[in-house]
Amino acid sequence: MSSNTNNFEQQLHAFIKQALAEDVGSGDITSLACIPPEKKSKARLLAKDPGVLAGVEIAKAVFKEVDPDASVEVFIEDGSFIHDGDIVFEVNSNTRALLQAERLVLNIMQRMSGIATLSNRFHFEVEDLPVTLLDTRKTTPLLRFLERKAVSIGGCQNYRSGLYDRFLIKDNHIEASGGVKAAIQQVLDYKTNKHMEDYKITVEVRNLVELYEVLEIGQVDRIMLDNFELPLLKEAVAIVDGRFETEASGGVNIHTVRKVAQTGVDYVSVGALTHSATSLDLSLKIIG
Repeated sequence: MSSNTNNFEQQLHAFIKQALAEDVGSGDITSLACIPPEKKSKARLLAKDPGVLAGVEIAKAVFKEVDPDASVEVFIEDGSFIHDGDIVFEVNSNTRALLQAERLVLNIMQRMSGIATLSNRFHFEVEDLPVTLLDTRKTTPLLRFLERKAVSIGGCQNYRSGLYDRFLIKDNHIEASGGVKAAIQQVLDYKTNKHMEDYKITVEVRNLVELYEVLEIGQVDRIMLDNFELPLLKEAVAIVDGRFETEASGGVNIHTVRKVAQTGVDYVSVGALTHSATSLDLSLKIIG
């Protein structure tokens, strides 16, 4: 098992415990009052909206957390397209445990499926073009690891996990450092001093003046062209001429993403994948 997989499993375990503590607290008093402790039930997860399914594996982990003896029979896997009325899975579990898990499972899967569905729509718009769509850090605090997973299920790719795994020199860094060249040089010095040669550098530029400054100093991996109008974006890509990776960012939506991609950029970062996704409607119904 890779370190990334280990880290995800650790995050998931801690998240489930925290989320259950938030919802269940000292106990589900309604279930404690009317459900016998030994009762077992079967429930179905039903789709009520069309879209791309995500979060099945997370749901299984939640059910196992509340009832180690729970069993889940999956009929539709993550990444599949679902329709209203589809049965995603059936779960057999202690009834009290099932009712404790119900809302957490639905909240996670509805959110993840919404993100996967929107990501899939964006991916469809550009799938015939040589461009990669990336998510951003515009995620729900503490849910980033799940939202990023949903983005990848939907067909787009993950960018930075956080502030710690890539240098990304943005406008505020540039202003605070005294200019583009100064910011790049300080990052290069830091990389050398901290022996961080494997860490890549992206630098954001807001106009052609800053772009030429970056090209003059070089030594970066990617140039992020932020909020460039389409004609200017195409010109900037031509100026870079393949010397560095190019990335477009800023206000990209489902109606503009193809036009942005057609300028020839290598990457397009899309905050909307996570911050504008609408949850898919799912329900969990006890059937026996």
